[in-house]
Amino acid sequence: MGRLRRRSDTIEFLENAKDVVELKPQANKGKWKDIFGNDNPIHVELGMGKGKFISEMSLKYPEFNFIGIDLYDELVRKASEKAYDLREEQGVSNIDNLRLVLMNIEKIEEVFEKNEIDQIYLNFSDPWPKKRHASRRLTHTNFLNKYQYVLKDKGEIHLKTDSVSLFEFSLNSFADLDLKMKNIKLDLHKEGTPENHVFTEYEEKFVEQGMRIHRCEVILLK
Repeated sequence: MGRLRRRSDTIEFLENAKDVVELKPQANKGKWKDIFGNDNPIHVELGMGKGKFISEMSLKYPEFNFIGIDLYDELVRKASEKAYDLREEQGVSNIDNLRLVLMNIEKIEEVFEKNEIDQIYLNFSDPWPKKRHASRRLTHTNFLNKYQYVLKDKGEIHLKTDSVSLFEFSLNSFADLDLKMKNIKLDLHKEGTPENHVFTEYEEKFVEQGMRIHRCEVILLK
């Protein structure tokens, strides 16, 4: 992520966006179905950036609940602005199935109860290429153990990245925990964009530049 200019009124903005932003998500642990007001499956994007993917997914699939998480308040603000803009464009008046959360992903177990989530998206996560930073990668075993706690039986992790090194590292991490993998793609868009595919901001740019996108799905069998 390039240098992000933080606006002085960002916290005030987020405090006034309570219909979509959760600033104290720990209070919702085990209660996310109550927050959404239904029993629909919950899908979570870890590191949502500016929110294009999670906002478009929430509009495209109203039968699911979506939660976007990021560490930076300015990105949560941009994501909320994206959500409002997309709904205005589509003539949708509410944001019932989308929540945007300001938090550190390392604390995911403080925000979600055991078996509370159905699916996790890891889209173009920081590859942390230096070996000494391996534990910071979102597919490191330490993180995968946390995901296994919050995900339901047969819950899924969907990974997309442009980084060959992160992809190889991730496949090895999944294998080390005997996680079942499917739909492994070394060049996701080689034969054209998959039907109903939703792009992230980074993905649009990378595909336009002719870069290969790697993708894998993981199923947790408990």
